[in-house]
Amino acid sequence: MKVLLVDDHPLILAALQAVIHSIGSDVTVTGVDSAAGARATLREDPDHDLVLLDLALGDADGFDVLAEFRSSYPAVPVVVVSASDRASDVIRAIDLGAMGFVPKRSSNGELHEALRMVMSGSMYVPPSMLGLDFAAAGRSAGDTVPDVMRPAAPSPAVAGAPLLGAAARPEPHQKQRSIDDVGLTPRQAEVLSLLLQGLPNKLIARQLNLSVETVKDHVAAVLRALNVSSRTQAVLAVSQMTQGQGGFFARRPPE
Repeated sequence: MKVLLVDDHPLILAALQAVIHSIGSDVTVTGVDSAAGARATLREDPDHDLVLLDLALGDADGFDVLAEFRSSYPAVPVVVVSASDRASDVIRAIDLGAMGFVPKRSSNGELHEALRMVMSGSMYVPPSMLGLDFAAAGRSAGDTVPDVMRPAAPSPAVAGAPLLGAAARPEPHQKQRSIDDVGLTPRQAEVLSLLLQGLPNKLIARQLNLSVETVKDHVAAVLRALNVSSRTQAVLAVSQMTQGQGGFFARRPPE
């Protein structure tokens, strides 16, 4: 697996390289400290498996670079690794086609999980974001994830005790819907899989040999089935359903 890291902070770049190398011996990591360096690297070798992109680059806006890479290299997934944990930044990154968003405060294990999900073809968003009202969160560019959404650290006095939530079985009406419960047709599942990759309707139509109008109808049906009103909310809904289950793509039957 070939990974391109883009971060203009030397210490963070070195730390990320070490974490990525720890995934396995077959991982090759190239680190660059600028958008210009990333562009040059991908021009010379577009056959990368993954790009990890910081949003705060000295020579370019990270969101602009994200949109550029998704347009120029649509087969290469991009994961944003950012010091920001603002809901609005997560939403914007996903809108621009990022396959994942990992705050820099995340643990090595969370980064490994994010990369595993993305490389399996699924989407990763911070667990603390799941269940948040993203339509409302996106209205304020300065909002961070509310503290109530963050997993609380166990109290030292009860750290060794079993959690009540882990032992109690929820009632059927309390269970989180799974992707299997949505009831998508095979064609709708194909459209959703391409939608999760950030492809616009025209490219989805080309991939599936359908008309753009037919794709629009399928996208509308998928949004209704997921009970959401936008592509971004669909991505987040699927992420919530498949977190810890191998991802949506991993759960699809083989072609």
